[in-house]
Amino acid sequence: MLLTRLPDKMTLAAAVLLLLLTLVSNSRADRDFDVRHRLSTVTRYSAVKDIVDNSFQPTDIPVGCTPIHLNLVARHGTRSPTKKRMRELEKLASHIKELLKDAKEKNLSPQKVPAWLLKWESPWKGKLRGGELDTKGEEELYQLGIRVRERFPDLFNEEYHPDVYPIKTTQVPWASTSAVAFGMGLFSGNGSLGLARHRAFAVTSESRASDITLRFFDCCQTYKDFRKSHEPAVVKLKEPIIAEITSALAKRYEFNFTRQDISSLWFLCKQDVGFLMWQETTLLDITDQACSLFSPTEVALLEWTDDLEVFMLKGYGKSLNYRMGVPLLKDVIQSMDQALKAKEDNQAPGSYEKARLRFAHAETVVPFSCLLGLFLEGSDFQRIQKEEPLDFPPKPPKNRSWRGSIVAPFAGNNMLVLYSCPANSSSKYFVRALHNEHPIAMPGCGGTDFCPFEVFKESILSPHLKHDYNTLCQVNLDQPKQKPETM
Repeated sequence: MLLTRLPDKMTLAAAVLLLLLTLVSNSRADRDFDVRHRLSTVTRYSAVKDIVDNSFQPTDIPVGCTPIHLNLVARHGTRSPTKKRMRELEKLASHIKELLKDAKEKNLSPQKVPAWLLKWESPWKGKLRGGELDTKGEEELYQLGIRVRERFPDLFNEEYHPDVYPIKTTQVPWASTSAVAFGMGLFSGNGSLGLARHRAFAVTSESRASDITLRFFDCCQTYKDFRKSHEPAVVKLKEPIIAEITSALAKRYEFNFTRQDISSLWFLCKQDVGFLMWQETTLLDITDQACSLFSPTEVALLEWTDDLEVFMLKGYGKSLNYRMGVPLLKDVIQSMDQALKAKEDNQAPGSYEKARLRFAHAETVVPFSCLLGLFLEGSDFQRIQKEEPLDFPPKPPKNRSWRGSIVAPFAGNNMLVLYSCPANSSSKYFVRALHNEHPIAMPGCGGTDFCPFEVFKESILSPHLKHDYNTLCQVNLDQPKQKPETM
């Protein structure tokens, strides 16, 4: 007969202590969990712009190095839902009413029913239009413009001219409005209009049908075919998570939630956070409605499903996703080469471009970040150079570099600043990479944020330039283009 020894008092006390410490640790983690940082590409810029990789040590710019040109590629600011999403929320409201009626007929305990659901209606009920930049989005870009000017005073000390400071945007209203808001901040106080001394400035754009610089995804037939064929696979990958959370919420609240309900409630959570942030409410107010239905673990998993979708359909999941951004990359290189030539030729101030400022979409910013090799793990940079597929972002609770809330939040941006350095430097010209205004490591430059210009071109840019956009994308500019929803 086998005998099992009972634990002595010290062992039992240690086990109890360990359990208590685990509970306290989990409780603290839940308190520290901020849903505002977990909304993938629907995250507000102010919530995440100062989240940086603390393990990375930015380069101290050498004495004597001065910026001579700036490239900006920015996403539009926070906007309202599109008409399609508004209709989705109205359908959710109708189904919630059915669920509440069913709960009443079953005499469900009032404690089981979240109080906010009883009178909830979509905040956008009855709206005929959607997608417009909201006041928060305007503020995001306006303040970004002010900070860029203050950070690089030597670049923005010239009298305004559209050839010196070209501002380019897509023909989508929330992108062009973002460009205007940024320009108002950038040039504020330098004009004669109104009390704030604003000035007029030019914002230009290409036709949607032929804008291969900022809307390359919209003109690329190969990509549109790829996306259409792969979206079902993405949905299938997300299904187990959605199904698991649907079952958990149905059990928790005794509501017959569907998977579509959970997807819509998660979308509502992301919108609620932004909607309530506009009112400058506390975190408690922000999360006491749709977000409160989900546990921190469930939020982390839902965020991962969104990040996985961005990875597969816009990011490193397929080389086509970012290779088609080569026209934008060429535009960046051309602007740098022109600035370098102006410096070498000692051209007169005001006669050459000092900044090229672009405003577009997540579908623009994400591929551009990939072209630069940002947010990669370990040897992944070498793998994308060989056009090898990358592994999916690790699933929670594992850590990952690829997070939509950091890669491309509303108003997310990449800046490439060209510096001229003294003759005794290791190189005469350097490029500094900034993501969301903070220095970021470039794997192709040995993990530094400050890279010799020639190394930058050779290691990061050149491997991509062998791809021809027209060949890659089967371009036919005479063919009528559809208008896909852009983020």
